Amino acid sequence: MIKIDKKEIYRYLGYRRRTPDAEVIRMVDSCVEDLQREVTPRFIYRKYPVESVYTIPAPGLLPDENLSGDRKPGTVPSRREEPPVPVLRIAGMEICSQSLARNLRGCENVYLMAATLGLGPDRLIARASVTHMSRAVTLQAAAAAMIESWCDEVNQRIIREAAEEGFYCRPRFSPGYGDFALEFQEDFAQILRLQKEIGVSLTESLLMMPSKSVTAIIGVTREKQGCVLHGCEVCEKAAECAFSRNGD
Repeated sequence: MIKIDKKEIYRYLGYRRRTPDAEVIRMVDSCVEDLQREVTPRFIYRKYPVESVYTIPAPGLLPDENLSGDRKPGTVPSRREEPPVPVLRIAGMEICSQSLARNLRGCENVYLMAATLGLGPDRLIARASVTHMSRAVTLQAAAAAMIESWCDEVNQRIIREAAEEGFYCRPRFSPGYGDFALEFQEDFAQILRLQKEIGVSLTESLLMMPSKSVTAIIGVTREKQGCVLHGCEVCEKAAECAFSRNGD
């Protein structure tokens, strides 16, 4: 049975600082019970070395942040170049991403991981969408909280394994975070053999099926530091995201 913090479900439902009413709480409890019966959680992870192989110029220029707002009409503002973008080589992938490189700074190795709840949640949500839309929405929120919780459990396994070898983990980082392109889902699928190993495939738009599935990179370093399991704390879009944990 997967442990779930029901506060996370309420957050996904939009109850950031409010307490849901009794009817919502009952529906959440019922949906969690159904999901626990239907999920078939699976995971896979493997460790690979990571190296920064080269850098490329940043795409474009940024306005000078120190410009005053009273420059003369017709003059061209001074501009500064962005820092070059590092290219990381991991398991044959060459990943150009400032945000991932920042997350993995100082790491010698990384774990590529994938986790899924199986097709059960998708079936429950599809059936409820026909007969009971509010239940479908609640199931969607509960399943989203459940896959995050399952990823946390897998992440803890990796943390323990790394600790046995004298390493510490960085927060997990998924394709689609920051400037880490979603297209790398295809590489994850091939490297980890997701279809064969845990029954996960990709659609043409790079969404995973079953839908409650996640891929991520977890860096490991000899530098001791706290490992935040959740992605909100390292996501560049957290401040503008309606579902962010930050500030709750």
